[in-house]
Amino acid sequence: MAPANAPRLGVYCDFSYRMTSDSVSAELPFSRFVEGLAPHYQRLVVLGRLDPTPGPFPYRLRAAEFVALPYYASGADLAAVMRTVPSALRRFWRALDELDIVWILGPNPPQALLFAIVGIMRRRKVVLGVRQNLPELIRHRRPGNRPVLWTAYLLEWAFRALARFVPVVVVGPDLAHRYRGASSMLNVYVSLMQESDLLAKRDDHRRYDSDELVMLSVGRLDPEKNPLLLADVLCRALGADSRWRLEVCGDGPLSGALTQRAEQIGVADRLVQSGHVPIDDGLWERYRAAHALIHVSMTEGVPQVILEAFAARLPVVATDVGGVGHLVSGRGLLVRPRDAAAAAAGLARLAGDSELRERLVESAQEAAADHTLRAECARLARFLSGDS
Repeated sequence: MAPANAPRLGVYCDFSYRMTSDSVSAELPFSRFVEGLAPHYQRLVVLGRLDPTPGPFPYRLRAAEFVALPYYASGADLAAVMRTVPSALRRFWRALDELDIVWILGPNPPQALLFAIVGIMRRRKVVLGVRQNLPELIRHRRPGNRPVLWTAYLLEWAFRALARFVPVVVVGPDLAHRYRGASSMLNVYVSLMQESDLLAKRDDHRRYDSDELVMLSVGRLDPEKNPLLLADVLCRALGADSRWRLEVCGDGPLSGALTQRAEQIGVADRLVQSGHVPIDDGLWERYRAAHALIHVSMTEGVPQVILEAFAARLPVVATDVGGVGHLVSGRGLLVRPRDAAAAAAGLARLAGDSELRERLVESAQEAAADHTLRAECARLARFLSGDS
């Protein structure tokens, strides 16, 4: 429990929430990371879009209060976003009456920049947060949409300019480099791991001489994640070893296209799409049962799924993008983006070389132990509060 004189923290990120008669729930697991800050603050308030759709999201808010902001379905709909700005600013202004610190994650949407400016005007401590390379994300997610891409460049430029005057929290070394002109900076990993989630060597029962080998993919099926490549990786892996099966844990707009691609190249019978699997409702069991994590994104900060695989002693093959290389180097195998052959070859190396697996897994778990939820949130809270 936080001491009585602890500050009051507000956190804004462009995510959606839903309210039912007895609870508030979040669309994405990042809310769990934010709630890890609660023990360090007298009060923790989350600000986000209120989705009017009936029914809860997967992640219930338990340790944070919620301030509802106006809803829009997509940040790419600039007109819809801008229509919500006046109401969002009024609600944010009122929320500041009972906050001492605001952590504003952006640079999208425009509200993030405006909230930061308002927080400074109200003499609150403002800390920026950046989890992704926004222009690179938009280039993959909205190809050919120049107005949205130009807006992304403008927002990032403005956020980087503001970071020269206020502290910034970034996820991964790639973003740290982009924001190297900041007045002060903390590089964090978003982690949901508890110390109890670290799998002991004696409890690792996976075998690579079994009748089936499972490659696991975890994450949203969005364009920048390049999920259609997973079918090609599976096809090439099966060409070398017929035991492979692919399980995909995640949902998104390219789910159907992934199935179609698998059917086109004749591997649909070796692909299972499990949809979104919450970290505390089946995902850890999948990490511990699989034989390799395959991660094929074309742009990333530092994906938390890699740390989770490390904790579960699951060998990793990942594309060398964003902050992935810094995390995975010496702890997994790195491959070029869009290179299905290299990814399949990496899987074959892991399956066939026990000494390589052991060396990588041991190094990976040491890294995971340094980046648990409690450890990362303690570091973050010290930085947000100005204690480090």
